[in-house]
Order: sequence, then C-alpha cells, then structure tokens
Amino acid sequence: MPNLPLPVVAVAALLLGFIALTMLLLVFNYGQLWFQAYWSKAHVSFASLLGMSLRKVNARTIVQARIMATQAGLGSDITPRRLEAHYLAGGDVPRVIRALIAAQRADLDLDFDRACAIDLAGRDVLDAVQTSVNPKVIDCPDVASGKPNLSAVAKNGVELKIRARVTVRTNLQQLIGGATEETIIARVGEGIITSIGSAETHFEVMEHPDKISKAVLQRGLDAQTAFQIVSIDIADIEVGENIGARLQADQAEADTRVARAKAEERRSVAIAREQEMKAATAENRARLLQAEALVPQSIGDAFRAGRVAGRSAG
Repeated sequence: MPNLPLPVVAVAALLLGFIALTMLLLVFNYGQLWFQAYWSKAHVSFASLLGMSLRKVNARTIVQARIMATQAGLGSDITPRRLEAHYLAGGDVPRVIRALIAAQRADLDLDFDRACAIDLAGRDVLDAVQTSVNPKVIDCPDVASGKPNLSAVAKNGVELKIRARVTVRTNLQQLIGGATEETIIARVGEGIITSIGSAETHFEVMEHPDKISKAVLQRGLDAQTAFQIVSIDIADIEVGENIGARLQADQAEADTRVARAKAEERRSVAIAREQEMKAATAENRARLLQAEALVPQSIGDAFRAGRVAGRSAG
C-alpha cells in the first residue's frame, strides 16, 4: 500500500474523528429513544431523530406516540413523519393517539386524518370519543345560565316550571363544524316550551310528561350538531302562576280604567256644557235688562215727539 501524504492522512483522520464524534453525540442524545422504539417494534431512524431536533420537534413525544400506536395495532400508516407534521401544526399528538386507541377499542369509525382535523379544530378529540362510548347528561336549562328551570304556559293559562336532562353522545362525523351543547340546550328548551303550549291543560303535561319528551325527540333537534340526542327526561315539574287568570284580571282592570276614563270624560263634557249654558243664560238676562231699561226712554221720546197722545181728563 503506497504511503499517503501527511496532509491527506490528517484530513482523513479529522473526518473520521468528526463522524465518530457525531455518532457518539447521536447515541448519547437519542440512543435511549432509538432503543426504546426498536424494542417496541416502532422503528425510528437516527436521521429522523436528528431531523426532529433540527426542526424543534420534541422527539420524545413523537417516539412515545409512535410506540403507543404500534403497540395498539393502529397500523403502519401512522408514521413518524405524519406525527411530526401534526405536532408542527400545533396539535396534541399523544391525545390524538389515545383517542384513536379508544375509538379502535370501541369499534368506532375514526381514522388518523379525521382525528387530527378534530384536534386542530379546537375540539377535545379524546373527550369526543369517550362521550361517544359513554353518553353524558346535560341540564336544560344550563345551570351556568342562572335560570333554575324553563317556564311554559299551557292553553288553560297555567304556568309550568320544568327542568329537563338531555343525554347525548358525540357524533364524530359532524364534530367538525357541528353546533355545540349550547345549541342542543336551546333547541330542547324551545321544543319543551312549544309542546307545553300546545297542551290543552297543564294536567295533561303533569300526568304524561313522557309525551313531551317523545314530541321533542321526534323533531330531530340534533340535526347539524356535534351530538346525537339519546333521550330527554323531564326531571322536575312545578306549577307556577295562573297566567291566564292574571291576564284576565289585568284586562278587566284595564277595561274598568278605560270605562272610568270615558265616564270622567263625559262628566267633564257635561260640566263644561252646563257652564256654557249658565254663561249663555247670564248673557241673555243682561240683554233683557238692557232692553227693559230702554223702554221708559223710548216712551218718553215718543211723548215728546207727539207720536203718543196722552189721555184727556174726564
């Protein structure tokens, strides 16, 4: 083997040393993660780990998510590159993987792309999957609104105060863009009020509250929402005021005030007319007195003018 020049040997030694140092740094920084992924059959290369570091990605988060996905049998399509892309987009990678695992165990139709989209849309994808499996109950009206119950009036005018409980499960297919719990609460409240308003008497509602629930369920209030209504249960019914009787009493009182006002108006007109007649009478009396005062003067003027002859002495 020919002898190489000393500078070439030095450069080769320096290059080999740099490569060895780089390998040592990689093993020192990522060796544990690499071995963890390797023995978990979720292989991640040193190049991928180095690239994550250069792209400011938490390699431990990606590797652990990859291991969870592999051990759960989610398939080989969930690659480190896809996990890294979701991480860089601002998503919660571990939560997405846990949601996918829960969905797989519950035999729900949820793939990685849809789970990522739900997560990036600001929805809690894991909570959505759990709610699909275990429906949750929401109060109507919402306790946070400060209203203890709904107020509705039957046709006979009696007010009923009702509190309902709505059982819902998440509709994963409409979770993106679907309306939230507030819409469900508002629609259910409107449906209950409308159904009670259609009842002839409040006794019908109190005897068969399930009719109200069935009537509300048949309206499809969960359309275009992120939930599916499982059931609507009337939790409490209280009889309130007799609104019809109160309105009739208020109307009667209003009619009485109107009648009194009209009577007072007629009385005022009569008084004014009376005063006018008195004024006219006083004016006519003054004219009469004035005319009577002119009679003697007219007689005197007639005598002086010879138009009236005096009686001869008999």
